[in-house]
Amino acid sequence: MAVEIKSNRFSKFLTQLKSVSARDIVQAIENGFDRFKKIIEKLRHTFYRLVILNHETFEEVGSYKLSLMNLYVAVSSLVVGFTILVASIIVFTPLKRYIPGYGGIGSQRDMFDLVDRLDSLERALASQQIYTNNVRRLLTADVQKESDIPKENNIAVADNNINVEASEAEMQVRTGANFVTEGDKDMTDSKSIKAIGRNDRLESMYLVAPLTGSISKPFSIGDKHFGTDLIAPKNTPVKTIADGFIISSDWTLETGNTIAIQHANNVVSFYKHNSVLLKKIGDKIKAGEAIAIIGNTGEQSSGPHLHFELWKDGRAVNAQDYIRF
Repeated sequence: MAVEIKSNRFSKFLTQLKSVSARDIVQAIENGFDRFKKIIEKLRHTFYRLVILNHETFEEVGSYKLSLMNLYVAVSSLVVGFTILVASIIVFTPLKRYIPGYGGIGSQRDMFDLVDRLDSLERALASQQIYTNNVRRLLTADVQKESDIPKENNIAVADNNINVEASEAEMQVRTGANFVTEGDKDMTDSKSIKAIGRNDRLESMYLVAPLTGSISKPFSIGDKHFGTDLIAPKNTPVKTIADGFIISSDWTLETGNTIAIQHANNVVSFYKHNSVLLKKIGDKIKAGEAIAIIGNTGEQSSGPHLHFELWKDGRAVNAQDYIRF
């Protein structure tokens, strides 16, 4: 029943709408405009008085003559003025930075700079992590071949010597050439660690013995013993074999107090199982300078001794071929 009433009303409305002419529409607009003018005139000529009285004595404190038009103009002016003030504060002060979604050219530039710095820090951190892992492998004799490194882990690093031709030793390392000593010629298994034979450049270096003592266990690729164990009296100082820089001075679970030194000609020496380390990373040292005290630290040590390793171009070297202990 209600649906029928609504449909009847709608049909009547359509019928009346069809009967309306353009003249009637114009006449309705003119009538509406005349009514609006009369209202405005009434507001302009209708005045009110605002009287302020004392609550206790009812004494008149002040009175003001008002009209609806004046009141409307005053309120509109206040609204417009407040809007302009707020917009000016937002545009000409740093307050705009706290508005979500609002940002200028300067803030975008700062954001791009921060993103670029963050990307550079991430690359530097990744490179430092790879360097730390490589040093850790050298300290623990966990040598990794180039073929074992996934290509996705290789990070591109800027090199000022891109056009410099690679040395013969570097090319041999890249191609995985077998470096074995004369006494270990049968150790040609690709899974075993390769050692460098006698090297003219290494022989030309004057190397000082890290300490004077007896050899308890010599260098042996077959036993995966990549250094020389030396026994000496307690509190014997351990000396560096040549000039260089300390690249690692730390304690590890396997090798205890261990120190590593970078020398010329891409030579690195390691001194493990010390009781005390006398130098820190970055120190420049001279040949024969004391860097540690012999000890018995680390899980791989069974008694007071020095485990000394010599590496050339990233490969283990038998130190007895170049140093007289």
